[in-house]
Amino acid sequence: MNSLTVTPQGPLRGTIQVPGDKSITHRALIVSALAEGSSTITGYCHGEDCLNTLRALQALGVSIQVDSDKVLVSGKGLSGLTEPEQPLDCGNSGTGLRLLAGALAGQSFCSILTGDSSLRSRPMGRVVTPLRMMGAAIQGRKGGELAPLAIQGGALKGITYHSPVSSAQIKSAVLLAGLFAEGETRFSEPLPSRDHTERMFLSLGIPCEVERQTLVLSGRPTFAAQDLVVPGDLSAAAFFIVGASLVPDSEVTIVNVGLNPARTGILDVLGEMGADIRILNRRVQGGEPVGDLVVRHSPLRGISITATQVPTMIDEFPIFCVAAALAEGETKVTGAEELRVKETDRIHTMATELTKLNVAIQETPDGFILQGRANVKGGPCLSHGDHRVAMALAIAALTGDAPITIHDTDCIATSYPQFHDNLLDLLTFSH
Repeated sequence: MNSLTVTPQGPLRGTIQVPGDKSITHRALIVSALAEGSSTITGYCHGEDCLNTLRALQALGVSIQVDSDKVLVSGKGLSGLTEPEQPLDCGNSGTGLRLLAGALAGQSFCSILTGDSSLRSRPMGRVVTPLRMMGAAIQGRKGGELAPLAIQGGALKGITYHSPVSSAQIKSAVLLAGLFAEGETRFSEPLPSRDHTERMFLSLGIPCEVERQTLVLSGRPTFAAQDLVVPGDLSAAAFFIVGASLVPDSEVTIVNVGLNPARTGILDVLGEMGADIRILNRRVQGGEPVGDLVVRHSPLRGISITATQVPTMIDEFPIFCVAAALAEGETKVTGAEELRVKETDRIHTMATELTKLNVAIQETPDGFILQGRANVKGGPCLSHGDHRVAMALAIAALTGDAPITIHDTDCIATSYPQFHDNLLDLLTFSH
């Protein structure tokens, strides 16, 4: 179990490229495996989460050749996957497990999806319920609420489903199952969640339309494989966006970052707080908007976040907490109860660890109240096995009065294996 010690220092200066988008990489691998023909995925995320999805697809009979910056996937079509000999281990990835559940619901064989202890404690009933409604037989712990999940796929039928929570993972599981279903699959949710799956479907010619805020997918299409380019992950970039905003004299450029409107809530919120963020070289790659970000140090001020803003920045709350801790005034977050069922209960975890660092933060059932202008103290912290918590604490350490040691940082490799290298690059460049 590794630890990471970060010493207060700065400024952050230079240019980096963050890993490929984790969410898009999962989808690109799965959809390419179900396509007809071969495709090359360039710029994929090398994190363990995505590699576990890649290995699961290989265990399902998909030929995948891995290179340093691209993978070649030989698609098997909708009916070409084969029964795996062993349970499919998704590691720490809720995205991988839930999306694979959707794809496997339409297969004619039995498969088992599992993961690490954290993933086995996360809610799966939210995807199991609609997949069962479509005709899949799924067994799991606590009646299918928890993994491992044993899935006996079969003949699926399209359904109309209104998800009780806004979640791209639920939506994507249902849409992937809908590829195998007879008739139309219709999906709606309380607030729009990230739309990477729909964009990818449309770019591949899969009929997926919006009618009165309801997604409509016609089942059993055939679609040809296409080469896909994965943009840089905005969730990974967020750590250095906040770091550059907080540390005096910083100026950081992050190239080739995905700017999907369903993901840019963190940019909107930081802009509202007073951050100096410029977007250059806007363009579209593979149906996804992309640009380069230039971030300079700027004083931040506290704000209020409500439920309507939460889905577009759901993964960035750990690093947002750090921004709020150093901002002027109070920050209040409501309507973010979904944070309690991520890799950790991120409301409780961030409140616990920031309190250790002398940050005044009050946990609430659906969010937190945080007093800014904290005098961050050095000392030991725990990641709780959550990669985003670990990286957020590392950025907080740059602003402290003494080194901060974060314990259990192996988890960073799930999404951003080169995080520490990029941090050192920006700090070395500045000296």
